[in-house]
Amino acid sequence: MIKVTISHSHNNLNDNINSFKITGHADSGEYGKDIVCAAVSVLSITTVNGLNEVAELDPKVKSNDIDGGFMEVTIPNTKNHDNMIASQAILRSFENGMIDISKSYAKYIKLNIIND
Repeated sequence: MIKVTISHSHNNLNDNINSFKITGHADSGEYGKDIVCAAVSVLSITTVNGLNEVAELDPKVKSNDIDGGFMEVTIPNTKNHDNMIASQAILRSFENGMIDISKSYAKYIKLNIIND
């Protein structure tokens, strides 16, 4: 089972996503044909790429490139308002995608949203 944790922080009346972590494997199909794993992988990698290229942030990324099944992304603080707005739009899209995947494939993915 894939476990996804998305962490929000609340400050100054803002609700911002500040990190996400993905662990495990869906095992919903044979290697190379696991659509749940593929969906989560594409969504998470696209999110990191968007944070880099669109929001112009350099998130801290930890991953297991050999075995897979692990990615942890921490969003850096930025004082640039435009970069912050762009990063949160990208992260909200990531969260919405994970919500959709977790509803459609609840047997293979567990989503935990933490509000600090």
